[in-house]
Amino acid sequence: METIIIIIFLAGYLAITLEHNLKIDKLIPALAMMAILWALIALGIDSFPNWFDSVKQGLVDGFGTMDHEGRMHLVEESLLHHLGKTAEILFFLLGAMTIVEIIDYFDGFATIKGFIKTREKGKLLWLFSILAFILSAIIDNLTATIVLITILQKVIKDRETKLWFAGMIVITANAGGAWSPIGDVTTTMLWIANKVSAFQLVIHVLLPSVACMLVPVLIAGRFKVFKGLIDGDLDGEVPKSKYGSTMLYLGLGAILFVPFFKTVTHLPPYVGMMLSLAVVATFAEIYSNKKFSISSVDDGGHDAGGHHSPVHHSLSKIELPSILFFLGILLAVAAMESLGILFNAAGALNEAIPNTDIVVMLFGVGSAVIDNVPLVAASMGMFSEPMDSPLWHFIAYSAGTGGSMLVIGSAAGVVAMGMEKIDFFWYLKKIAWLALVGFVCGAVVFIVLRDYVIHG
Repeated sequence: METIIIIIFLAGYLAITLEHNLKIDKLIPALAMMAILWALIALGIDSFPNWFDSVKQGLVDGFGTMDHEGRMHLVEESLLHHLGKTAEILFFLLGAMTIVEIIDYFDGFATIKGFIKTREKGKLLWLFSILAFILSAIIDNLTATIVLITILQKVIKDRETKLWFAGMIVITANAGGAWSPIGDVTTTMLWIANKVSAFQLVIHVLLPSVACMLVPVLIAGRFKVFKGLIDGDLDGEVPKSKYGSTMLYLGLGAILFVPFFKTVTHLPPYVGMMLSLAVVATFAEIYSNKKFSISSVDDGGHDAGGHHSPVHHSLSKIELPSILFFLGILLAVAAMESLGILFNAAGALNEAIPNTDIVVMLFGVGSAVIDNVPLVAASMGMFSEPMDSPLWHFIAYSAGTGGSMLVIGSAAGVVAMGMEKIDFFWYLKKIAWLALVGFVCGAVVFIVLRDYVIHG
C-alpha cells in the first residue's frame, strides 16, 4: 500500500510540475492527490507499520499493537491537526491578498510610478530592482512582480528591453521575499509553523538575499541592453482615486504590523492579519463614495452606481485557485508525513549526503523545477531541528531564491511569463545564469555569516 501511495504522490507532483504542458491547472492534481492519499490511508490503515506524530515530531509508540478503532482515531486526529495548521496559512494569505486588492481598488499602486523620474536604463534597472526587493518583502514576491511589471509596461515600449527588465524583476523580487516572514509563501509557511521567528529570519537571511540581488544587477548593468535612454515620456497618469496613496501606505503598514502583533501576543499570524484587514477595510468603506447595499451584491465594475463595498469587490478578485492549491498540496504532504515516509526519506538523504548545506542547496535548485511550496512542506516533515535552527533559515533562503533559475520555478516567474509572454528558452539562455550566480553568492554569504559571524 505504501508503494501505491508514493506512486500517486509522485504522479501528482509530476502533474503539478508539468502544469503548462498538460494545460491543467495545478490545483486539480493537488486536490485529487490529497483526497486519494487520505482515502487510501483510511482504507489500508491496518496494514501500515508506523504512524508519525507531527506534534511530538516522532513515530507513535505502540502503533503496531493498536486496534482498528484506535488507528482510525489517530488518522482523524492527525487530519484535523494538519487541516488546522493549513488553515492558519490559508487565512493569513486570504487576508493579505484582500488588503492588496483593496489597495488596487483605490489605484494605490499608481503612487509607485511617481517614483520614476529618470529615463536612463541603468538607473531604471537599479530603481526597479530596489523597488522589487523592498516591495516583495512587504506584499510578497508574486504581488510585487505584478505591480512592477504593470508599471514597466507603461514606462518602457521596446519589447526586448522590457523582457530583460522583467527577468531582473523576477530575480530581485524572489530575493526580497526570502528574508521576510511575509515575503514568500514558503517563508510564511516556516514562520507560521514556528520553524523560524521573524527577527531571526531577517538577521540570518537579509544579507544573503541582498547579495543574491546585488550580484546579478551589478553584472546586468554592464550589458548593452541597459545602456542609453528609454523611449517615451514619464508623465504620470491621473490617479483614479484621491485616496490611492493613503490606502497604499495604510495597506503596507497594516501588513507590516502583523509580525509585531505575533511577537507581542504570541498568537498565530492569521489573527493579526484579520485585525489588519478589519482596519484597512474600515478606511476603505469610509473612503468609498458608494453606499453599501446588501441587495446590490452582483456583478459589474466598481464604478457602477449602487455597487457593493470595496471589501466585497476585493474579496471577489482574490486568487482562490492558489488557496485551493495550497490546501491540496499541504494536506497531501501531510499524508506522506503521517505515514513516516518523509521521516524515513530524511534519514536516507542524510546518510547519502552527510552535508546538510549541499542537501539544502539541492532543494534550492530543485525549487526551480518543482514547485517550492510542496518542497518546503516536505522539508518541514523531514527535519526535526528546533525553531530558528540555521537549517530552517537556509531552507527559507534556498527555496525562496532558487526558483529564479527557471521562469516556471517561482510564482513571480510564472506571472511575469504570462504578463510579458516570456519564452522559456529565452529566459534559460539570458537570465537563468544570472539567477544561478546570485543564488550561489547568497548561499556563500549565508554560510560565512552562520559559521564565522553569528555562530562563530
